[in-house]
Amino acid sequence: MKKRKVYVVDGLRTPFLKARGKRGTFSASDLAVQAGRSLLMRMPFQATDLDEVIIGCVMPEPNEANIARIIALRLGAGNYVPAWTVQRNCASGMQAIDAARLKIMSGESDLILAGGTEAMSRAPLLMNATLVDWLADWRGAKTVPQKLGMLSKVRPNFFAPVIAILQGLTDPIVGLNMGQTAENLAFKFGVSREEMDAFAMESHLKISKAMRNGDMDEIMNMVSNSGDIIAADDGVRADSTMEKLAKLSAVFDRVYGLVTAGNSAQITDGAAMLVLASDVAVKKYKLPVLGTIDDVQWAALEPEFMGLGPAYAIPPLLQRNNMGVDDVQAWEINEAFAVQVQANVLALNDDAFCQKALGLDAAFGVIAPEKLNREGGAIAIGHPIGASGARIVLHILKGMQKRGEQKGVAAICIGGGQGGAVLVSGGAA
Repeated sequence: MKKRKVYVVDGLRTPFLKARGKRGTFSASDLAVQAGRSLLMRMPFQATDLDEVIIGCVMPEPNEANIARIIALRLGAGNYVPAWTVQRNCASGMQAIDAARLKIMSGESDLILAGGTEAMSRAPLLMNATLVDWLADWRGAKTVPQKLGMLSKVRPNFFAPVIAILQGLTDPIVGLNMGQTAENLAFKFGVSREEMDAFAMESHLKISKAMRNGDMDEIMNMVSNSGDIIAADDGVRADSTMEKLAKLSAVFDRVYGLVTAGNSAQITDGAAMLVLASDVAVKKYKLPVLGTIDDVQWAALEPEFMGLGPAYAIPPLLQRNNMGVDDVQAWEINEAFAVQVQANVLALNDDAFCQKALGLDAAFGVIAPEKLNREGGAIAIGHPIGASGARIVLHILKGMQKRGEQKGVAAICIGGGQGGAVLVSGGAA
């Protein structure tokens, strides 16, 4: 059966809001609904015309089980539009787009709302296992003496909370958090602290310039519970300098480390939503076209070097499409850490790495700096885990449309040792 083209009609994202030590204003579903509602209001069809809603999310709140269904109902898709949630760590939003692509490509669906959302500031504090066990025994105590005996066993450490976001950002197989895997990349590829800080500074300055120039029109205005308008990402530091970044201490290895809060992505809340369609839906509703999702590649590697996921995913994606690095006009590699992006660029241009790790004859090629993350990235705006994969796909297509470019690649590293890459084309149907 012939594979059908998959069109991206349009997309929007919320401003990304930096976590500031307490629960954010919006839940993950709130964020997705605000972005989704604004997006659907621009469409000539009704929410009930959607075939499916597919959303990526890593840590929905307990009252948001199958958060995609909650979002679909709140958007007015009605009782009869199915919705489902996907989770592939940092690439969950990209996974949602891929799931939608496969549905449309196969002919199962014609019109899908897909994307990702995350309220990282609302990651819960959990009871530790000792307290959980004690509470179970307390519940089983029937008499007053039994309960008094239980109370005598209580210790202060019972009440030490488990911080869920720290647990979630630590790989249980190798026992390293994501920052420690970034330190591994710095050592492996010889990336200096100064190089990381320079990359981080440029991320802030590039997106600050893009905002001034009006080049971030994928961001919709969001309304807070108090009625305030939130119109921009609030973690961007337009005054970022090398001197300021140099003052920050290493976070993940305080003795020998190079990775700081300044050259790492911020903990952030946000959502990104896209409408994907077949040619049938494009013609039926006379839809505009932002571009197409041409192909997707997933890859895996050692968890302790998880940041290299894009370097494993990009070569097979382009080779399958008879393309090389120079055939791509626009690149987005999600900035989990400055060194992580830098390591991927170095790895793809390294003969030994490409031969040993990828089985290639020589280096895959050089990603030109002027084509990569032109408006900055997650170091400046943050990395809401469920949303980032969708954001970079949307952003690269928006940029390609402005510049009249034909081919782009959006890639992301994934905690646990995976990588994803999406090949997109610009242009109309």
